[in-house]
Amino acid sequence: MNTTFDPGRRHFIWNVSKAAISTSLAIPVLSSMAHAAGTTGSIIDEDINWTQQPLPYGYNAIEPVVDALTMEIHYTKHAAAYAKSLGEAVKAENVNTSNTTVPQLLKNISKYSAKMRNNAGGHYNHELFWKSLRAPMEGNAPSGKLADQIKKDFNSIEAFQNQFNEAAKTRFGSGWAWLVHTNDNKLVIGSTPNQDNPLMDLSELKGFPVLGLDVWEHAYYLKYQNKRPDYITAWWKAINWDFVQQRYGKM
Repeated sequence: MNTTFDPGRRHFIWNVSKAAISTSLAIPVLSSMAHAAGTTGSIIDEDINWTQQPLPYGYNAIEPVVDALTMEIHYTKHAAAYAKSLGEAVKAENVNTSNTTVPQLLKNISKYSAKMRNNAGGHYNHELFWKSLRAPMEGNAPSGKLADQIKKDFNSIEAFQNQFNEAAKTRFGSGWAWLVHTNDNKLVIGSTPNQDNPLMDLSELKGFPVLGLDVWEHAYYLKYQNKRPDYITAWWKAINWDFVQQRYGKM
């Protein structure tokens, strides 16, 4: 056995040991960074990618709140067009989709064209919207930690619903109403025009969208015509609170 002192070998072993220690220390740091990223939507919304995903239920699954024909047209025509146009904008504006997520792009949307803004927003909003619906049921209401936070920030579930209804009803023209989780750990209600959303750097309403309601006429007109308040009232029965709770629980 060669016991000759080799300073080069000792230096090599020391460097390897330092690298191992650094890696082990980096793991919780990276985990913390990932959690921080998740609070702004890049990890929580990792399932919202650059293409339209299959509808998670049949076109008639949300009846009578949303009729089958409206759902089919909404998904196959309107939402599909946003996804297609987003793909065109991404290609034209040289977005590297392999290292950029849709939420990350939205947070810097002011750097892109109006086409990108409208269609990236439209795509994200609709992918979220489909998941937030389920078969209607009476007595449908939030529960758990989400319900506790709603009561804390709005005093009661009823007050929360009334404020949300008002935001949805008074959004002039087309747009969305939102329940948003802010950076100071509060829930707030607001609305955005057209296909804007609270992730966008140019939105007046900012935060992580926990729940969104599409109040464009194409979302309800075949059944409700000009009666947007009736659509909003019916929508409460079809909210998938389990999904909404999961989103809030990851914050």
